Amino acid sequence: MKHLLNTLFVTSEDIYLSLDGENVVANREKTVVARYPLHTLSGILCFTYVGASPALMGACAQRGVSLSFCTPRGKFLARACGESNGNILLRRMQYRIADDPLQSCRIARSMIFGKLYNSRWSIERTRRDHKLRVEEEKLGRASQTLKNLLPTVLAETSLDSLRGLEGTGSAAYFGVLDDMILNQKETFFFHGRSRRPPLDSFNALLSFAYSLLAHDCASALESVGLDSYAGFLHRDRPGRTSLALDLMEELRPCMADRFVLTLVNNRSIHPEDFQTSQGGAVFLTDDARRTFLKSWQEKKRETLTHPYLEEKVPWGLVPYLQALLLARYLRDDLDEYPPFLWK
Repeated sequence: MKHLLNTLFVTSEDIYLSLDGENVVANREKTVVARYPLHTLSGILCFTYVGASPALMGACAQRGVSLSFCTPRGKFLARACGESNGNILLRRMQYRIADDPLQSCRIARSMIFGKLYNSRWSIERTRRDHKLRVEEEKLGRASQTLKNLLPTVLAETSLDSLRGLEGTGSAAYFGVLDDMILNQKETFFFHGRSRRPPLDSFNALLSFAYSLLAHDCASALESVGLDSYAGFLHRDRPGRTSLALDLMEELRPCMADRFVLTLVNNRSIHPEDFQTSQGGAVFLTDDARRTFLKSWQEKKRETLTHPYLEEKVPWGLVPYLQALLLARYLRDDLDEYPPFLWK
């Protein structure tokens, strides 16, 4: 079993990373401010333009430590990659299936099934835990819509039709997401998805969570030997990790959306934690980003029983285990790809 290691988040915009022996060194104006043993890290995520040394990039690629760069606002810029991991035969199989719409749909429908199932379960959690604070009938209707879509999704053989079903399910789910926000409603509300840039505080939180989840999914796929850029539902586009976006679909409701709802409903994030640009874009402040990342790491350490493997694992290993199951399906070790079904 893979062990859950730490992720180093670099949020100070004036930090430059370098390598000293087996340590990652954080430098500010050529002065060392911190050291981190490389063997304790599974990934490094930099929210800075200053960058990292070529020696550190090479060491990370050689040791399988993901190294990604984002803007201070969280927009993905680039990843440092070394030699391709894994068996070339596995990647060739991935590319052949990605070129076949019928076989691609077989995998994609399992992922969308997982997304709609987990979206429904998230709604049911709110109905159960906050029965007296929500419009139960409204949430019940959305839950029933998602439930009714599940058998149709599993029988679908067309990618375009599958995307239509996913859109119907997402509309039902997002239609009640605002009702699942229970506190600080004057600041945190959901009237529709806005991104690039987010136009309200809740969308700012969602966008940041999705960026982190996409990074984790891409790293997980590469670690098991798959190409994170060749997807089945999301088609090829230069610079886009399409397979990572595929994998994260089933994990959005339970790992990202639910995490953001918990932050807001537990008042871990406050109205003053955001700033608005002249163009209307809303972003987290530096201190709020640190709070968010600390909570994200704590969430990844919490354990659950994996529904397919029936083993206790940390949440942070879920993307890796799903990537592993996808690789096993592509190798014909499994009859179907088993999506992550949150319970």
